[in-house]
Amino acid sequence: MSFNCRFAPSPTGPLHIGGVRTALFNWLLAKKNKGKYFLRIEDTDKERSKDEFKKQIISSLSWLGIEHDGEEYIQSKNINKHVSVAEELIKKGFAYECYCSEEEINEQKDKCKKQGIPYVYNRKWRDAKDLKIPEGVKPVIRFKSKISGNTIIKDLVQGERNISNSTIEDFVILRKDKSPTYQLSATVDDHEMKITHVIRGDDHMINSFKQKQIYDAMGWEVPNFAHIPLIHSEQGKKLSKRDNASTLEDYVKIGIISDALRNYLLRLGWSYKDKEIFTKQESIDLFDLSGVGKSPSKLDMNRIYSINETYIKTIDEKDLFNFFKEYVSKYKKPIDQSKENILLKSMGFLKNKAKTLEDIWNNAQYIINDKIEIGADDKKLIDDLSKKVISDFTSEYEKLPSLSRETLEPVIKSLIDKHKTNFKGVGQPLRIALVGSRFGPGLYDVILSLDKTEVIKRLKQI
Repeated sequence: MSFNCRFAPSPTGPLHIGGVRTALFNWLLAKKNKGKYFLRIEDTDKERSKDEFKKQIISSLSWLGIEHDGEEYIQSKNINKHVSVAEELIKKGFAYECYCSEEEINEQKDKCKKQGIPYVYNRKWRDAKDLKIPEGVKPVIRFKSKISGNTIIKDLVQGERNISNSTIEDFVILRKDKSPTYQLSATVDDHEMKITHVIRGDDHMINSFKQKQIYDAMGWEVPNFAHIPLIHSEQGKKLSKRDNASTLEDYVKIGIISDALRNYLLRLGWSYKDKEIFTKQESIDLFDLSGVGKSPSKLDMNRIYSINETYIKTIDEKDLFNFFKEYVSKYKKPIDQSKENILLKSMGFLKNKAKTLEDIWNNAQYIINDKIEIGADDKKLIDDLSKKVISDFTSEYEKLPSLSRETLEPVIKSLIDKHKTNFKGVGQPLRIALVGSRFGPGLYDVILSLDKTEVIKRLKQI
């Protein structure tokens, strides 16, 4: 069996994290089964669709490692085909012109609301014979939904689902301006693209029932449907764009690594035994829709940070540096090329207290910036004793013929003994002088990462 999957976002805003997971599952299923994964940009909403969002969607998915086959499929370029299918449905008796005004539709909705029942269009023009077509009113085209019986979908995640056809209204497939609606465009495009598996959120279940009726009316082969549960906020509510960290960009900005986020999204609603961390290839090899749960998944930021921290601490340091460079170039100020070798050599300890790339950025400020700014609270800690410690260390440091942890440790120990203090009493003022804060990387790492003349310069400025 061939596998053709697609992800079909609308370029009306930033890419939502739920959409990213949907794209990932489609991509994995296609690659697992040696099939094709396509990206379809559903841009028929002319007013809200923006080219900037289209570009962002493409670049975001690429950043995550979800590469589509072939060129992007642009839905608006296929509108003529959508319209021709609507016209064919009319000829076959599966669609009709509806001349109801907006006022009539609103009256119907208000009536249903007062009765406490769901709104279903009253099908006034479904089999109209004696109704006079009003002057100056452009019709919409409605699909002639089945009235009796049930529509059944054998869902690959949810199992067999069915709905009474009486609850499916005669939905609009062409608007008054002859532009196609989602139900028509998505169905036609999936057929034209030979999509075999449609994986999307379970909030699309009603759309699948409607679209199946279009497939049946046209005599087309119905794809396999798989409706995955939605992602909920930590409070248990449906995740919306108003929530923090709801878009992919939100995670990129705070320094989440693409591999880590892809791993987290893979495990968000899918499981394989007790395994937690998956390589990209393992994700492809092991993914199967049978592992997708039926209940909504809760977004867990602590878990995202934890997985990201694992990646930061375990991946090759050259790879980590490349991730860091990419992050900095996009969200921070440019780094002087002269500092890159120092940063690369320092990744081994800069990552120790980091959960995100932003943490590494913060930890590396003493390397990136030539001028160190000491905060007011830290300045208060530099008393007379601290100044004496710094002065004594500088004198001994200048005499050292070579620099290593082994040569530095005796110097620090002698200062501890001399001033009758502890490691903090010596290390804290030195770190403030070198880093600008009492917090940061380990003292020995800081000293050894900087050029000797730079260390002396900073110490003598206190």
